[in-house]
Amino acid sequence: MKRSVTIGLAAVLAAVLYGCAQYGGVAALRGSDTAAADQAPAAHFVYMGKKPGLQKPIDRTIKGQPPLVPHAVDNFDEITVAENQCMDCHSIEKYREKQAPKLGDSHLAFSKDGMKKTLLMDRYQCNTCHVPQVDAKPLVETNFVGSIQK
Repeated sequence: MKRSVTIGLAAVLAAVLYGCAQYGGVAALRGSDTAAADQAPAAHFVYMGKKPGLQKPIDRTIKGQPPLVPHAVDNFDEITVAENQCMDCHSIEKYREKQAPKLGDSHLAFSKDGMKKTLLMDRYQCNTCHVPQVDAKPLVETNFVGSIQK
């Protein structure tokens, strides 16, 4: 019994030492530390559209893709529980007045009678899925063609 415990402990120790020796840290695919500044040229951070409402929507490239933001958002405040500037134009109350795309039904909760619609709080952080686009040539060559054709 004592011998089998000793062999078991030696095997566990060998596995731990081997596992630790294999760990060399996490390497980023982009070739630099993830905490380091982005290496893309500053020209790559110029948003396609400036003022909201002056651009047409950006075509989607795959089915189910969230709509892309066709205007700059760098002057928007951070989205918090108390404030979301996206809702100033895209809410169900204001989208007609602002002539902006309406918030999708997948982002709304309906009352029991099906009449009142309110924003779901788990869909409140818009920029998790909806991202602004920059007017830049691709950093790498690609022959990707989206599945949605006009």
